[in-house]
Amino acid sequence: MIRQVQITFDCAEPERLARFWCEVLGYAVVPPTGFASWEEFNRGRFPEGDGAWCACSDPTGAGPRLFFQRVPEGKTVKNRVHLDVRVGTGMTGEERLAALEAECTRLVALGAVRQRLLYDGTDSCIVMQDIEGNEFCLD
Repeated sequence: MIRQVQITFDCAEPERLARFWCEVLGYAVVPPTGFASWEEFNRGRFPEGDGAWCACSDPTGAGPRLFFQRVPEGKTVKNRVHLDVRVGTGMTGEERLAALEAECTRLVALGAVRQRLLYDGTDSCIVMQDIEGNEFCLD
């Protein structure tokens, strides 16, 4: 039975998006096996220096690896799958909302875009977009 999962993002700027998600999740860019960096790896595959791929991982090993690959087309519709960034686990009401709002402020400073708040007085989440327009939720 397979237990490991990698989440792949189609994107325009793989390294830039990888570094954004590193800041969001506390991950680190990890070079591919046998290479000192993704830049070196990409140069070997694309002599013109096209940075077509990048990846980052959870330094603790608990979270899934994130892989970023350049694609020619831009994002045109809502994601069918999205990440929930778990900020307010175990909290409810105003305490939860305050934790989500604080994290939202931090991520907006990194380039994320706040879309909308979903709040029913007890439970809440904030729908956001990353720097390439991919939806995710602060949950």
